[in-house]
Amino acid sequence: MFSRLKKTWPKILFFFSVIGPGIIAANADNDAGGISTYSIVGAHFGTNMLWALFLITFSLAITQEMGVRIGLTTRQGLGGIIRERFGVRWTVFAMLTMLIANLGTIVAEFAGIAASLSIFGISKFVSVSLGVLVVWLVLSKGSFKIAERIFLIFSLFYLVYIVNGFLVHPDFGAAMGALVTPHIQWTTPFLLTLIAMIGTTITPWGQFFIQSYVVDKGLNIKHYKIEKIEVFLGAFLTNIVSFFIIVSTAATLYKHGIRIEDASDAAVALRPLAGHFAEILFAFGLFCSSMLGAFILPTTTAYALCEAFGWEYGFNTKWKDAKAFYGIILLSLVVAGVIVLLPGIPLISVMLFSQDINGILLPIILIFVMIIINDKKVMGQYVNKRSGNIIAWLTVLGIIVLTILLLWFTIFK
Repeated sequence: MFSRLKKTWPKILFFFSVIGPGIIAANADNDAGGISTYSIVGAHFGTNMLWALFLITFSLAITQEMGVRIGLTTRQGLGGIIRERFGVRWTVFAMLTMLIANLGTIVAEFAGIAASLSIFGISKFVSVSLGVLVVWLVLSKGSFKIAERIFLIFSLFYLVYIVNGFLVHPDFGAAMGALVTPHIQWTTPFLLTLIAMIGTTITPWGQFFIQSYVVDKGLNIKHYKIEKIEVFLGAFLTNIVSFFIIVSTAATLYKHGIRIEDASDAAVALRPLAGHFAEILFAFGLFCSSMLGAFILPTTTAYALCEAFGWEYGFNTKWKDAKAFYGIILLSLVVAGVIVLLPGIPLISVMLFSQDINGILLPIILIFVMIIINDKKVMGQYVNKRSGNIIAWLTVLGIIVLTILLLWFTIFK
């Protein structure tokens, strides 16, 4: 037994030294905008969208795996490969697409911080200001290992939503049935929320982040098998959390006809229906998810822009050597913080709209990824298989069709 353990132990250590990108990237999808979106899905539509979440899980796993494979094979981030493969004009177009999506999401993270701590009576001027300061100090003064540990710690706190799901005693039988029973309402609110759910689960920034992250972590193609397992595990775990958020709000708020404006409203509304502890857990989960997103999104933005335009980047570099990298992070934090602190800004509109923008712009980024992943000159033997292409293209086509339907119903209905 000791000899078997001696042989297995190095493999276990190797696995834990490699994990991070898949779990962190997937969990970060459940950020402030994600929690708000899933809360609204459950509160306004019950379990009627769970079938879509089930399908999105496979799309998330496939698209994230493609990003990891490109990063491990080329040892470059997505921004750099787009520049090499498509030239400067298409690179600028891709970066503008990412910036529009990312800025809205960064604002949503600080809106989530403000909303979650307001439940405990903390002013948004205090919570957002401290949030910006803490994120900046950690990212600018730390190292890659410190940043990764913080990302993983915040990822663990998503378990509170699973605990919260059991506290409200939902009908799990009906929820499991809804996973495999397609249901759609041909209305603007339903389609808008559905696009937001897709956009908060499979994000444009997620494609940039996971690819840059494996490069910054120093991984290469020999780590592919472990990373593939981690990516699939991360996609499953993050949507388990999403499932419990939808089910818990459906079992309480939807059941009693209570409509909400954001995730903090969901937390407060849970108190009379599921108890004060459920409210605290929900609010705590929203804070942790918002903080994780506040760390990840500015980092992703800096990664992508620096790769695309050939600037020095990475957490193992100093300020003097990577001024553009740290400058982009600082600017993202300050701009987002200031927007959230504007008087009268509707936090829920910011959070939900940012996810709709993510969903609408996602096909643009995925088309770049699909062309790259099927280019033998770039990927060699690691080009996509037919099954991966089918799922990814169906995802792209599905979002485009939903966006067209949304525009149709918005204009003519």
